[in-house]
Amino acid sequence: MIHTNDIKTEIKEHWEGHILPFWSALKDPNNGGFYGWVGNDLQVDPLAPKGGIATARQLWSFAAAYRVTGNQIWRDHAEHAYRFLADHVLDAEHGGLYWMVDAKGEPLDTSKHVYTQSFGVYSLSEYYRATGDESALEIAKTLFALIEDHGLNAELPAYKEQFDRFWNEQPNEMLSENGVTADYTMNTHIHVLEAYTTLYRVWPDPQVKAALERLLGILYERVYDKETKFLGVFFDKQWNSIIDLRSFGHDIEASWLIDETLKVLGLDQHPEYSAMVTDIAYNISNVAVNTDGSLLNEQEGDHVDEKRIWWVQAEAMVGFYNAYQRTGDPLFLERVERLWTYTKEHIIDHRAGGEWYWSADGDGTPDQSEIAGPWKCPYHNSRFCIELIERMG
Repeated sequence: MIHTNDIKTEIKEHWEGHILPFWSALKDPNNGGFYGWVGNDLQVDPLAPKGGIATARQLWSFAAAYRVTGNQIWRDHAEHAYRFLADHVLDAEHGGLYWMVDAKGEPLDTSKHVYTQSFGVYSLSEYYRATGDESALEIAKTLFALIEDHGLNAELPAYKEQFDRFWNEQPNEMLSENGVTADYTMNTHIHVLEAYTTLYRVWPDPQVKAALERLLGILYERVYDKETKFLGVFFDKQWNSIIDLRSFGHDIEASWLIDETLKVLGLDQHPEYSAMVTDIAYNISNVAVNTDGSLLNEQEGDHVDEKRIWWVQAEAMVGFYNAYQRTGDPLFLERVERLWTYTKEHIIDHRAGGEWYWSADGDGTPDQSEIAGPWKCPYHNSRFCIELIERMG
């Protein structure tokens, strides 16, 4: 068995020597922000659009890197991302973050998605946590208010998904997949939870606490299936599941995000929530770990998608290590070790100037998808590195 100190050393070296340098090289000195696209051939497209989600995730990643390492260069990169988000991605007239801007920061798609706003709250709170910049916290508070005012259906309760620029609700095309259009999604709810948890760390306001308690209740009562131990994925307006889909990566990610909220709120007196955290982790460990140690992607009906997605491996390592910390069960530590071995061999792009491949197939062959894009950002794998570095002590 590998000693955790060895894993921690490897992860820290990989993060500081491979992941962060790749993304820092994409800094756009002319138009602000970071270049929006790197193809599988590692060619940068300096004219590619820049996503609102990607910009927020870049801000979070560099802010967190500065907070953890104290390295001024990461603060400079975080400030660079912050300026682009505040000056170009934020709608100064109608509030909220755009879905997409062009390379120069002009609006391309002015849709407002609650998912995007949540990453704004998350990244701005982390930036404030790292730098103490009050202007960032004020924007985070404003985005929180927008989500609560426009995004919350307080009667159910539930958080809505997609709006136009003027905050009129629209069909949720941005976060629906598998041939359905969902009114509510598990994905948006776990990321609003993640965002509000970080906001509460720096602004412990009663409104934020109430919203977090509401979200925990939604996840436990509406999203979590207490019999199967899976989370539902897509729902209609009455919280009925509209597809037989299990997202293994989101489930294990949700388990540790929920646990973070419990820790921040001091809510360990809720045994049903704590049981949910460990039950999800055991369930995913039992059903979604492949013989090579990797985590499978999802299952729709009887069909299992066996692609090994980059972010799924990253979140699984955090989720299983969190479960190890909570239970002491060495099974979870073994899961982390084997996932890290698989990731090093098949997901990390070892080419000069590479980062992580999007996914690998069953025999470990990487696919040809982009290395950086609107959804492919430094957040999942940077966060995995940070979480394990901090947790392994």
